[in-house]
Amino acid sequence: MLDLGLTAFLGTLLALGFRRPFLWVLCYLYVDIVSPQQISWGILSHIPVSLMAFAAAFGGWLLFDDKRDVRFNLRQGLLTALLIYCAISTFTAVYPDAAQEKWAWVWKALVFAIFLPLTLRTRLRIEAVVLVMVLSASALIIDGGIKTAMGGGGYGSLRIFVESNTGLFEGSILSSVAISIIPLILWLAKHGTIFPSDWRVKTFAAALIFACALIPVGTQARTGLVCLGVLCLFYLRTAKHKVLIAGGMAIAVMLAVPFLPPSFLARMGTIENHQADQSASTRIGVWKWTWDYVKQHPMGGGFVVNIASKVSYDTISASTDGGNTTITRTRVVEEGRAFHSSYFEMLGEQGFPGFALWIALQLTGLVQMELIRRRWKNRKQPDEAWAAPLAVALQLAQIVYLIGSLFVGIAFQPFIMMLVGLQCGLWTYLQRIGRRHPVKRGGKAEIRASKPARAALSLPPT
Repeated sequence: MLDLGLTAFLGTLLALGFRRPFLWVLCYLYVDIVSPQQISWGILSHIPVSLMAFAAAFGGWLLFDDKRDVRFNLRQGLLTALLIYCAISTFTAVYPDAAQEKWAWVWKALVFAIFLPLTLRTRLRIEAVVLVMVLSASALIIDGGIKTAMGGGGYGSLRIFVESNTGLFEGSILSSVAISIIPLILWLAKHGTIFPSDWRVKTFAAALIFACALIPVGTQARTGLVCLGVLCLFYLRTAKHKVLIAGGMAIAVMLAVPFLPPSFLARMGTIENHQADQSASTRIGVWKWTWDYVKQHPMGGGFVVNIASKVSYDTISASTDGGNTTITRTRVVEEGRAFHSSYFEMLGEQGFPGFALWIALQLTGLVQMELIRRRWKNRKQPDEAWAAPLAVALQLAQIVYLIGSLFVGIAFQPFIMMLVGLQCGLWTYLQRIGRRHPVKRGGKAEIRASKPARAALSLPPT
C-alpha cells in the first residue's frame, strides 16, 4: 500500500504540473527530500524519478513561466562560482572515480539552488516552497518521532522507512534538519495563507515541533541536542516575552529529563569529555589531518579526499574502585574516516578558495535576512507583516545549520541548498516590489508592498 500510495501521489503531482508548471518545482522539492524511489520497492525504484522531476521543473519554467520579474543576485553568483570551482576540482581530484560519485548529486543541489529563486515571483510561490519543504521533511520526522515515542531508536538504529544511512535518513543530518525547520513551522502556523491559521493548523504545528524535538532523542545524535539548545537561545533574541519563554524552556527541560532513555543521557554526557569517546576523538584527529593537508595543498584535494586520511590517537577512560582511580589509555589508528564537519569538508576538498566561497555564501545569507528583518519588522498590513518573520525564520534555520555543520559533513546537503535558494528568492522578491513602490513617511523612504504582492494572498496564477 505504501508503494502504491507513493506512486499515485507522485503521478498526480506530475500530471497537475501540465496545468500549473510551478508544481513541477514543488515536485522536485518533494522527490529530493523524501526520496520516494528509495522507500518504494515497486515501479518508482526502477525509474529515474529525481532526474524526471529535475527536468520537468526546468523545462516547465523555460517553456511556460513568466520571466519578466526574473532577477539574479549576488548569492546566486556565489553559488555559480562555487559550482564552477567544484567542477574543476572534480577533474583534478586525488580520487577521480569516487569524486565523480559525489559530484553527481552535488551539481544538482547547486544548480537547483541557483534556479529556485528565478521561479519565486509571488508571495504564494514562496510560501508554497516553505510548506512543501516542511511537509516533505515532516514525512521522515513524524515516522522517526512516532518510533522514538514508542520506545524505539538508538544511536545508528532508528530506522526511517528504510535501512539507509545517506541524506536525510542519516541520524545526525536528520536531527540538524528537524531542528532547523522549527522556525519555519512556527511561521507557517502564524502567517500561512495556503492553510490559514486556526486551531487545527496550530495543533498540527505543535505536534510536528514535538516530533522534531524527539528526533535527537531517537537518533541519539549529539549534534541535534546542540542545535536545539542554540535555537532556543537565538529564538529569545526576537521574542517579545523573553523571561516568560526562557522560564518555560527551563521547566520543559526539567520535566523531560526523567523520561529520557538512559542510553541517550549517557551519550549526551560524552559531549563534556571527548577523550573518553572514540567517535569524538576520531573527529578531532581527522580535523587535525585536514588542516595539515590543506596547508600543503591550498587548492584542496577534490571530493572525498578524506579517503587518504590516517589518524591515530589515545582514548582515555577512568574507573574508580573504592579510593583508587585507574586511568586507561587505548591507542587507536583509523584510516579513511569522514570529515565530520562541513567546515573541514570544504577545506579538505575545495581548499581555501572553495571554503571562502562557501563561507561567503553563508554570511551573506545571514546579513540579507537581517536586513529584511529590520526593513520590514514594522509592517503591520496583512500583505506586509509576513516578510520580516519569514526572514527571521530562515535566518534561524541557517544558524542551526551552521552549528550542526560544525559536527556533520553537510556542506552541500540538498535540503540546505534549498534553504539558500529560498533566501535568495525572498531577497529578490522584496527588493523588486520595494523598488517599484517606495513610500515616504516622516521624511524617510520606506517600502510598501505592491498591488501584485497583495494579490498574492488571493491565489494568483502560479
